[in-house]
Amino acid sequence: MYQFFKLFSELYQNTNRTGKRWIFKIIDTFLIIISIYLAFNLRFDIFNVWSFLPQYQNLILLLLPIKICTFWLVGLYKPVIRYAGLEFLSTAFKGVAGSSGIFIAVIFIFSLPSLPRSIFIIDAFLTLVLIVFSRIMVRWLIINVTERSQIVKSSTENILIYGAGRTGSQVAQLIVQDKNRKLVGFLDDDKQLLKHEISGKTVFSPQKLDSLIEKYHIETILLAVQSAGKKRNLEIIKTLQKYSVQIKTIPDINRVVSGEFTVNEIRTVDIADLLGREEVNAIDKLLQKNIYQKTVLVTGAGGSIGSEMCRQIAKLDPKRLILLERNEYALYEIDIELKEHFPDLEIIPFLGSVTIRDLLEKVFSAFQIDTVYHAAAYKHVPLVEANIVEGIYNNVIGTMRCVQAAEKYKVESFVLISTDKAVRPTNVMGTTKRIAELILQAFAQKKGIKTRFAMVRFGNVLDSAGSVVPRFRKQIEDGKDLTVTHKEINRYFMSIPEASRLVIQAGALGKGGDVFLLDMGEPVKIYDLAVQMIELSGFKLGDDIDINITGLRPGEKLYEELLIDKANGQKTSHPKIFTANEHFFQWKELETMIQELRSILKTDNKADIIKQLKTIVPEFKPDLNYDNPRSKKIIPFSSQIS
Repeated sequence: MYQFFKLFSELYQNTNRTGKRWIFKIIDTFLIIISIYLAFNLRFDIFNVWSFLPQYQNLILLLLPIKICTFWLVGLYKPVIRYAGLEFLSTAFKGVAGSSGIFIAVIFIFSLPSLPRSIFIIDAFLTLVLIVFSRIMVRWLIINVTERSQIVKSSTENILIYGAGRTGSQVAQLIVQDKNRKLVGFLDDDKQLLKHEISGKTVFSPQKLDSLIEKYHIETILLAVQSAGKKRNLEIIKTLQKYSVQIKTIPDINRVVSGEFTVNEIRTVDIADLLGREEVNAIDKLLQKNIYQKTVLVTGAGGSIGSEMCRQIAKLDPKRLILLERNEYALYEIDIELKEHFPDLEIIPFLGSVTIRDLLEKVFSAFQIDTVYHAAAYKHVPLVEANIVEGIYNNVIGTMRCVQAAEKYKVESFVLISTDKAVRPTNVMGTTKRIAELILQAFAQKKGIKTRFAMVRFGNVLDSAGSVVPRFRKQIEDGKDLTVTHKEINRYFMSIPEASRLVIQAGALGKGGDVFLLDMGEPVKIYDLAVQMIELSGFKLGDDIDINITGLRPGEKLYEELLIDKANGQKTSHPKIFTANEHFFQWKELETMIQELRSILKTDNKADIIKQLKTIVPEFKPDLNYDNPRSKKIIPFSSQIS
């Protein structure tokens, strides 16, 4: 019996996604027949019911395709079985209930001879139980038979190191001492190293990887070629993705060289490794200029960017770090983290919104703030489209009040975290960020201003809250298909730490009213990113997980830009930071337009709000029909508008 289960489990795992679906369709067909047999048996209290069934055979033959088709329509054959959970139970219930309902409707419509009502109830219950039980059994077989048998075969991780240089050699010495890992050999493109031995292991050509995987049951390939650069690493990763092996890497080459590296630091290749970006070393002078022994305020301190800004700032020895955040839990998390890692730093958390004038007065008057990093903003395009009053109030009015407080209390430097969506915006979020930029530009031109205002635009950051990468990762973990809005949509990406360091450095370059742009590298197609994440997770596109195209969301662009006029881009002293000369208004003119916008916000007329946004930002081209009567009414937040 064990051998049968083992053979079935191996057959299932070696079958593609379409084949797996057919396996379950066949299983379900047998289960449906069994449930009908048992339903008759229980209803009429006889064991041999086959002599009793002929008069109902046509109905039974009709029931089979109805149930299978309904199961398929509700998505019963879609989930990856090893991740099927409560969601599957709900789907199975819908399938059983729906198929029973359809069957009853067909009998009624076509006046077919009916079955006893109790048969329907018993059959539905038994079908549900058998369907769920079959999935539990298959899942158990996969986990306990196949996977455990593999562990029995080899309790060690068979590894090939890609790179036979100094790094690879040093890592190899540690791996050979690890009982849980077995070093099989090296891979290297250098023909002079082929067939040589390092640490007693042979150097092979990457072209022989297919045979090596089969012969030595290779499970992991460890990249040890950091000295070649990220672009070369990216090329290697792309060539390895087609093989059913884990690709792992070493996070910090310097720790290997210094002898501080341990095998526990080996990690799976992260999506950031796929960007192929070469990070430029930070310029210490620029990092420290606005932070060292200064009082620094970070608004939106609990957000993805804001929290990383806090971490980077804390490392640069500020006099005091003030955190302003409206989300209680987010503020709690970053406050606790910073106090644990920087016990000697004075950290002061404030809970509240940048839109609250009295709170800002309290914070700015109580401390002599030197530097402000304004990261507080609503950033999710579809949500702001659905809540434009709150989005405008937070992003525009909140920024204006922060800027006014900075001017009043003579803050030295004020840096706005902006976005590429502010360039020729097609959505309200991007438009509000462009208005926020205009506010800073206007204040920078005022006579007698003491504060240096600057703004930094960049694209998407990896792993920020609600962004595409964590959403893909969650979908893969749940065994669901990945969702992409458009096959051609692309975005600029940067890691959160790199973006934060560049923001700090850009702020130090500011002279007043500067619009800084970060070099985001080449744009990445979201569809390609989804494919890579599927493959890095050990799945095959189409066989295990699909990608569904859902259509562009409201206000979403296919392509993002960093400049309104590309001819205006200018170099700075930092190779990754550029500056742009963008049009702006004098503050009196802009203030009048914003006051008009605030008055309109007290109404519930979306069309008028959009019209005023277009007045302030003429390049705003909304892709929604705001003149549609259905789009005119919005939920007002009059109680907050002041």
